Amino acid sequence: MSEGHVFVDAVEESCVLVGIITSAVTDEQAHEYLDELEFLAETAGAITVKRFVQKLPMANPRTFVGTGKLEEIKEYIKENEVELVIFDDELSPSQLRNIEKELECKILDRNILILDIFASRARTSHAKTQVELAQMQYMLPRLKRLWTHLERQKGGIGLRGPGESQIETDRRIIQMRIALLKDKLKEIDKQMAVQRSNRGQLVRVALVGYTNVGKSTMMNLLSKSEVFAENKLFATLDTTVRKVVIDNLPFLLTDTVGFIRKLPHQLVESFKSTLDEVREADLLIHVVDISHPNFEDHIHVVNETLAELDNKDKPVVLVFNKIDAYKPDEQSSNMTLEELKKTWMNRLPATRCVFISATDKQNVEELKETMYSEIRRIFAVRYPFNNFLY
Repeated sequence: MSEGHVFVDAVEESCVLVGIITSAVTDEQAHEYLDELEFLAETAGAITVKRFVQKLPMANPRTFVGTGKLEEIKEYIKENEVELVIFDDELSPSQLRNIEKELECKILDRNILILDIFASRARTSHAKTQVELAQMQYMLPRLKRLWTHLERQKGGIGLRGPGESQIETDRRIIQMRIALLKDKLKEIDKQMAVQRSNRGQLVRVALVGYTNVGKSTMMNLLSKSEVFAENKLFATLDTTVRKVVIDNLPFLLTDTVGFIRKLPHQLVESFKSTLDEVREADLLIHVVDISHPNFEDHIHVVNETLAELDNKDKPVVLVFNKIDAYKPDEQSSNMTLEELKKTWMNRLPATRCVFISATDKQNVEELKETMYSEIRRIFAVRYPFNNFLY
């Protein structure tokens, strides 16, 4: 596979989505996950024409959904000439093989869809290497299905057909490529560690949050730079670092890749070095899209990911962005800043809490004052005898 290989065609295509409601997932959550899957599909260039949801105690180990539901999906895609079906969970190699055999069309799961988006978004050598490594690790256990067209050529007892030998050859090639990519990443990581150490002793601030919450827009606002920002998932993959000055106080501001539910573990492993920027930050700015109906769940996902990265004790400024689009319910009008500050959101565990709209530049001065105060406090602890800030 070449670098930046894309699994979904660049041409816009129609697709159907498939999800299940289990004992661990409520009806509401299942539909929320499918909403996000539809946004992922849209980001990759596909149009969702139908959703299929089934209640099951657990995923069918053979076909993910039941045989009756699979037959219903098969009839629909044939009647409507749909060539792509996307499942909202990772499919095992055998599930993938069985479903493809039944539906006779292109099958993707949530993981491969996210990998595709990452591949299309990667710009730097670092990001491309990380994505290709994740793709290779995902492909390795799924090689068998790529050679099903050779199965009928297999010989008798004691003879290995060309399909099997080709699989072994491909497995060795991919394993060698994985080892090569890991070595390449180690070298890039060393270079990036040197770059981080050469940034001097400035306080480091990292923007973190769920994907598509407005981190890049905030980065542009605070640093007066032109970081790519778009209303699509994972618009930013490559870590961006800018020197920012608020009043007389300089610091480094980092824009990081957004988090998401069910992020493929291959990507988490591959992007650990990118997340080093979060680990090494002195202050975290946790950006939340308050206008999103599931923003509470997003906060939980981000907090869980930060805990995995061992960031429990760092100061966190919780920034509720997009207040211009927030309404408590459909009948309500927009809340004022004073009203927002009286809500439960202002009492969430965080060092400080701020409500803003980065696009409309609402309450940005309070955000800057809060950041200044926190950065100044960190600086004072680090350099107790340096009084240029006092």
